[in-house]
Amino acid sequence: MDDVKLIGTLDVTELVFFAFVLFFLTLIFYLRREDRREGYPLEDETTGRVDTSGGPMLTATPKSFLMPYGRGTVTTPTQGREKVDVAGARTFRSPGAPYYPTGNPLVDGIGPASWAERSKHPDLNAEGHNRIVPIGLAGHISVHKKDADPRGMAVIGADGKIAGTVTDLWIDNAEHVIRYLQIDAGGKTVLAPMAMSKVKGKARQVVIDALNAEQFAAAPVPIKADEITFYEEERIVAYFGGGYLYANRERQEPLI
Repeated sequence: MDDVKLIGTLDVTELVFFAFVLFFLTLIFYLRREDRREGYPLEDETTGRVDTSGGPMLTATPKSFLMPYGRGTVTTPTQGREKVDVAGARTFRSPGAPYYPTGNPLVDGIGPASWAERSKHPDLNAEGHNRIVPIGLAGHISVHKKDADPRGMAVIGADGKIAGTVTDLWIDNAEHVIRYLQIDAGGKTVLAPMAMSKVKGKARQVVIDALNAEQFAAAPVPIKADEITFYEEERIVAYFGGGYLYANRERQEPLI
């Protein structure tokens, strides 16, 4: 038995097929627009020429997101194209050529020491409270008695010298782990990522081989004494992470 004809030779099966094709094409255009919210239009790596935006079929329209806890709205894609001057130069003029630093790479944001312009608000837990705080502000969290408490221990840098002393712990009160060590580095208080630290309880030392001892004091620090923002976390982790390549000249040389 033939399908029921709707109009002329158009039956239900053809109508469903055409509807699927239309839906699929619409989905493709939607996804191509949405995946270009940030980072577009592209810039030619060699000449710096900015490519065309792609037109309305390939460029997302602005969309605003209402942020929780009274933090306003965020609109994407961001309007305008910021010009960022990187303190570095190409090793040779070719697409994909690496850059070498011409200043202080740990603070200039180049290579592994680069960072993203994240929100200048602190991370919050499910209750809307600051997630990462000094351990003294989280009365229900303490260092287990069977674990070595880093407070009071000397901090040893990559050069084997003493960079300072651990004075406090910044913990994640949502996951109950130590995120940062607060260090007195020659009179300046800095935070070092716990993930890059090795606590030696018997020796009463904390080894952080990301930086040399003298480089700790120049690390970025939070503006507030009891609060750290997404942006400040990004800067601190980038500074210490970049040290694995830029802390000394030997780390930038090939192994062979």
